[in-house]
Amino acid sequence: FFTFISFCLLGLYDDLMKFFGKEKKFFGLRLRHKFVIQWILALIVALLMYVNLKIDILYIPFIGVFTLGIWFVPFAAFTIVSFANAFNVTDGLDGLASGLLMIALFGFWVISASILDTPLSIFLALWLGSLIALLYFNVFPARIFLGDVGALAFGATLAVVGLLLGKIMALVVIGGIYIVEIASSLLQLSYKRIYGKKLFSVAPAHLWLQHLGWEEPKIVSRAWLAGIMLAIFGVWLAVI
Repeated sequence: FFTFISFCLLGLYDDLMKFFGKEKKFFGLRLRHKFVIQWILALIVALLMYVNLKIDILYIPFIGVFTLGIWFVPFAAFTIVSFANAFNVTDGLDGLASGLLMIALFGFWVISASILDTPLSIFLALWLGSLIALLYFNVFPARIFLGDVGALAFGATLAVVGLLLGKIMALVVIGGIYIVEIASSLLQLSYKRIYGKKLFSVAPAHLWLQHLGWEEPKIVSRAWLAGIMLAIFGVWLAVI
């Protein structure tokens, strides 16, 4: 809940400043400022998991369990910040990010129920119910938009769910589309900075597909299908 609310408030402040056009007058957040605040919040969340819940392990299927100790804190913080921004980058087409989240939450609900984590199962069920209601109005053509307030909160909380379950590889697989989206943006920025030209015509990946001529509903529906396959594979990885 701390993750959900704190990242929500960060996104809400940024959205309000943009909406009312008062960035310059009332401390509007630049990208680097928002990034620093994300890291502060993520480190707090990671410390809560490490100190209060005694979580410090990393499970990798077919290899084993690794005890990270205090190094779990920066690892968890990096995961939270990465998914918060990956979700934000993905939220560029109607129903894309929220639809993929619905699929991911179904996968994690199955995992949490399989290990009898009742509190997390209830939280995921409530989140799923509200998300489906949102998605009804967020699919093409969207009438309700997430903005930073929803994207940052949803992305960061999804990462925390994976960390709480101790299924980081399942998180990487189930959230694979988000990772592809943020990776395409980072590759574009890095390539442009190093070589002075673009690697892709546009980035992230969903905009590149749109630039190729794919219609918005086609991109979203194909992404959902890929998300379903990744979710099934991720659940399998989590329960073996």
